[in-house]
Amino acid sequence: MRIRIVDAFTDRPFSGNPAGVLLLTGAHAFPDDTWLQDVALEVNHAETAFAHPLPEGAGADWALRWFTPATEVAMCGHATLATAHVLHTTGAHDGPVRFATRSGVLVATPAGDGSVTLDFPTAPLTPVDPPDGLAEALGTDPLTVLDTGPNVGDLLVEVTDEKTVHGLTPDLKALAAHSERGVVATARAEDPARGYDFVSRCFFPNVGIDEDPVTGSAHTALAPFWSERLGRAALTGLQASPRSGRVRTELRGDRTLLTGRAVTVIEGDLLA
Repeated sequence: MRIRIVDAFTDRPFSGNPAGVLLLTGAHAFPDDTWLQDVALEVNHAETAFAHPLPEGAGADWALRWFTPATEVAMCGHATLATAHVLHTTGAHDGPVRFATRSGVLVATPAGDGSVTLDFPTAPLTPVDPPDGLAEALGTDPLTVLDTGPNVGDLLVEVTDEKTVHGLTPDLKALAAHSERGVVATARAEDPARGYDFVSRCFFPNVGIDEDPVTGSAHTALAPFWSERLGRAALTGLQASPRSGRVRTELRGDRTLLTGRAVTVIEGDLLA
């Protein structure tokens, strides 16, 4: 079968967040979980997406699952964007596509300019006291700490300023003790004239990802957090990893729209 590596939330190769994408076009069910996990480990990117078409009347168009090199995850934005990009650019599916996932039905809508908009559930944010040792593990004192709920599984941590986010060098082993998936560090943009409203970095040692390049799912928590602070529903976030990428967000109550582009950089045959 064909396997592709797609850089998501970017319009340039070798930036954004790479994801493996396998369209199981001849299948009506997923292969064995052990095989799915082995392929994801072989691809060795933050996530590998597996999708197969669903019959008419199923309530969605394609079934979709995501695996890191270490485990299956409940929700992944960049690999969903990558999958929608492959479906659209190869002609495997036209127009909006409904994905049946562990997080419910997620809709991805391609636009004429090449971007794709994802319709995801907004993460519920619950303020919590900073856990003992979090400041030491992250390397800075948190201003605000919020739990992001079961689908995302992170601690959202506001820090002093954008410079602090860029300079973080956390103790990843110590950080792993503080959340289900990891920690999202964020701050207001120093200069919104640069084209983004807030900045973030995402550290996910619990799922085998030291730092995720660009994280769509985290933006379902970042969007409501910063929309309330900045008083606007539509924002742009910069994820300041070494690869970097931007996510346009629009808060719509219990749903969050995430918009970005993607580029296919590798295509080949999976032989195993």
